[in-house]
Amino acid sequence: MSEILSRVTRNVRDITVDADGVPLSGLLSEPSQTPPRAVVVAVHGGGTRAGYFDGRAHPGLSLLELGASLGFTVLALDRPGYGLSAARFPAGQTLAEQSVTLHAALDAFARQHRIGAGFFLLAHSFGGKLALTAAADDTGGRLVGLDISGCGHQYAVGPDELPHPHSLANRRLSWGPLQLYPPNTFVGSRSVLVPMPEREWGEAADWPGLFPGIARRVRTPVRLTFAEYEAWWRHDEEALAAMTRMLGGTRVIVDRQPDAGHNISLGWAARSYHLRALGFLEECLCATRTAR
Repeated sequence: MSEILSRVTRNVRDITVDADGVPLSGLLSEPSQTPPRAVVVAVHGGGTRAGYFDGRAHPGLSLLELGASLGFTVLALDRPGYGLSAARFPAGQTLAEQSVTLHAALDAFARQHRIGAGFFLLAHSFGGKLALTAAADDTGGRLVGLDISGCGHQYAVGPDELPHPHSLANRRLSWGPLQLYPPNTFVGSRSVLVPMPEREWGEAADWPGLFPGIARRVRTPVRLTFAEYEAWWRHDEEALAAMTRMLGGTRVIVDRQPDAGHNISLGWAARSYHLRALGFLEECLCATRTAR
């Protein structure tokens, strides 16, 4: 079977999607009364899992609950090398390989579920790299938009501070001021935080060189969000102008999220960010309808 559902929690369920033989675990939330208007595919960052988008430290933080309440299916998948696929790919996959696997997962999901207007990738950090790569590889045009937080094209840190599973500096860069998060965040997030696969942290230094070639092939509308306390990436006006120019084949919006650190979806600002992201999805759906 390409899908196995188990343990019902609120309106959020565990799911396994068979991506051409690769089992991708994750979480699924669907509208309770109506068919979905679109499917939000939530793509987590490095060293986290799909539960990053189902914040439980305070009511209202979960993207999965919010998206379903607004008529969207939300599918948060563990990327290759995380969750169930870690046994098969203990070192993870390269970005190019992950893109192939993600597209296979979307194919499998679409065969068994209504997808409405199509897929909208909502991605964080390393997941943003995958979302852009998948959009560049989207020859069928089934992606209606990308919303990416915590991912630029030029690092604000030196080579010795790039993602590494044993770096203590990563924790400071990823979280920012602790008051940006509900008190229970760091207890509840233990099941969400996992080691980053070797291929991912090994490929991190290559991203500034990979980005231009990927960006020029993206035709899907993109919204980029940088948290007020984002520390991994350059997000000054010069860097953002250069990034936008490289994405010149599509519509690009750059936004700022106040009172947030890199891990926006686990902080107090999560609901605000998720509402903005889903607002961008509404714009993408409107543009699709008016273009017909």
